Amino acid sequence: MLNIAQFREFIIQPSLHDLILNSPDAEELLVFTCANESLGGTYIKQVKGPALGIYQMEPETYNDIWQNYIKNKPSLFLTIGSNFNAHFQPDEQRLMYDFRFATAMARIHYARVSEPLPSSKDINAIWHYYKEYYNTPNGSAQKELAISNYRRFLGH
Repeated sequence: MLNIAQFREFIIQPSLHDLILNSPDAEELLVFTCANESLGGTYIKQVKGPALGIYQMEPETYNDIWQNYIKNKPSLFLTIGSNFNAHFQPDEQRLMYDFRFATAMARIHYARVSEPLPSSKDINAIWHYYKEYYNTPNGSAQKELAISNYRRFLGH
């Protein structure tokens, strides 16, 4: 499991700042996502599946983000190119070794959602947003376990 203070300071906050999509709400949603998808960075490749990185993003999702979102947003494309050295779509394997890039991709995934981000202070709202838009209603995440994983990652 990653050290939560260092994860916030050196991975999440700089990534969000470089994307110009930073907010306390976005930060907490990404912490929650990492806590549940990879057990706080314990896994960088899904044990029995295709998902990659600390956010366990599936290659199909990653490719969709690039092909149907980033490429249609010239300013975002330029921001990713200059701040993440990604002037073209990197191989999805980068999600496993570049935590800042993986964080940017997870944040962009959430940016595609028209609903506003949940409040960083409302764990139930964070859970519902994560479940609906990242894990999906058909995903395996369960509320009690997800909140427990999040609290464990925070050190509570």
